[in-house]
Amino acid sequence: MRGIDVSYHNGEVDWQSVVDVGCEFAIIRLGYGLRHLDEKFTDNVNGALSAGLKIGVYYYSYALNVEEAKTEARYVQDILQEYGVNPEFGIWYDLEDADGYKERNGMPDNQTITDMCSAFICALNEAGYQYVGIYASYVWLTGIIDTSQLADYVPYWNAQWGSSNDFSRSRMWQYTDSLNINGQTFDGNEYYG
Repeated sequence: MRGIDVSYHNGEVDWQSVVDVGCEFAIIRLGYGLRHLDEKFTDNVNGALSAGLKIGVYYYSYALNVEEAKTEARYVQDILQEYGVNPEFGIWYDLEDADGYKERNGMPDNQTITDMCSAFICALNEAGYQYVGIYASYVWLTGIIDTSQLADYVPYWNAQWGSSNDFSRSRMWQYTDSLNINGQTFDGNEYYG
């Protein structure tokens, strides 16, 4: 299945155009950091669902330790319950340091990052959400997060732009950051189910 992921960075999304090109789902950024809701979360959820798309959510982490990861998980739970959102296509934890925050504030070591993944997943599993996984680049999935320490049921969303998905345990593959849909640019994804 084909789909996109979106955040407020995408602006106003023409959801009908997304459907018209054959996309069937959208992964929507719920928020980031310690209790920050994505400014377009409500609009994106409502727009995607109204267009008939299935949705998942992702959370961009600024956590530097396990306790902060648990705090982020509680916030995700609070928002999903408050908004009555059922993320059929999963809750995804994005731990990468795209904006350099972790590097500037004390990058956790690889074991701590792995422990943070586990803490986030377990906290949401205990809250009743069973489809909770990790979004990361191929480099992070193979060199930073020790996926062998995480439960076998944990799904992975591999960000590896190009022609091949080399992470065999992927549930989803982000293959580009430049999918053009009617003049708008999105991250493009394939979902394997």
